[in-house]
Amino acid sequence: MVDPKRDGPSMMLAPSARGGAALSFPPADPPRRFPPVDQHVVVPETTRDEMIRGRKIIAQPALEPHGDAHANLGAVIRLHVREGYRASIDLLTRVSERSNFATDVSIRRDGTDPSTGRRHLEEVSFEIVNEQAPGVVREKAEDLVERGVRRVFAIYVKRGEVCEWSREKATFVRLDPGEMIEDPCFIRPLRVRALFDNAVAESEAARALERKGNPEILAIKQSAEEKGREEGRREVLLDVLRERFGEIPEAMQARVATATGATLSRWAKRAYAASSLDDVFVEVQEDSGPVRR
Repeated sequence: MVDPKRDGPSMMLAPSARGGAALSFPPADPPRRFPPVDQHVVVPETTRDEMIRGRKIIAQPALEPHGDAHANLGAVIRLHVREGYRASIDLLTRVSERSNFATDVSIRRDGTDPSTGRRHLEEVSFEIVNEQAPGVVREKAEDLVERGVRRVFAIYVKRGEVCEWSREKATFVRLDPGEMIEDPCFIRPLRVRALFDNAVAESEAARALERKGNPEILAIKQSAEEKGREEGRREVLLDVLRERFGEIPEAMQARVATATGATLSRWAKRAYAASSLDDVFVEVQEDSGPVRR
C-alpha cells in the first residue's frame, strides 16, 4: 500500500517472508549520461547551425555592439587565464543529447581529460547578449550548468551590465561593476567593469601581464620607477641648491633636468660642501684640470 502522508517519493509495503509487511523502495534513477563534449550533432566550421534542446537555431553574424564587446571580452579573458588553462572563442560544445552550441568565450583546462580521452569541458563560460532573446540565454545557462560548467556569465551590452547565473536562484544575478571576479582559472582577480569597458579592460590586462612576469611589461615598469626616482633626485638637488645659493639660473636648471642618475648623485654629494654653484657643476677632466660647462 501507499502511505499518503509520506512526503517525497512513495514508499511501498510488500509482504514479508515471516508475515506482516516489509519496506520496499523504488529503484533510484540512473545517473545522467552525457554525450562527449566534442561529439557534435551540428557541423562545426561549416554551418552556422546550433542546437538548443532539439531546436535548430542559426548563429547569426554580429552587429557592431556585439562584435566590439566580443573582441574586448576575448582579449581581457585570454590575458587573465593562468597556466594550465586555455581560453577559446565560439567553442562548440555538446552540452546534452539535444543541445550543441557555443558560448562567446569559454575557459577550460588545457590538455586531455583522462576520464574521457577528449578535451576538458569548459569550467567558465561568457555569453554576450545584444539581440539574443532572454529565454535562449536562460536555456543555455541551465544546460551548461547541468552539464557541469562551474560558472556562466552574461554580458548585457545595451544595459552595460554583467550578470552571473545563480544555481540557488535559478536566474542571472547582476554583479556590481566595481566587484572583482575571483576564480582558479585567473592569474589575478578581474574587475567586472573590464568585461564591457575597453579602457578598464586594457588596465586589467596590463596588470595580468605584470602578474605573469611578462618581460616587456616588467621592463616598462622598471624604467618608469627609475624615471620616478630620478625625478625625485632632481627635485631634492634643486631644493638644496636654492636653499644654499638662492635662485638657480635657467641654464643650470636645464642641466639638472637632463642629467643622468650617476651625474645627479655626483652633484648631490657636492651640493653640501661647494662654495658656489659653479663648484657643484664643475666637471673634472683627467690631466687637464677642472672644466666648466
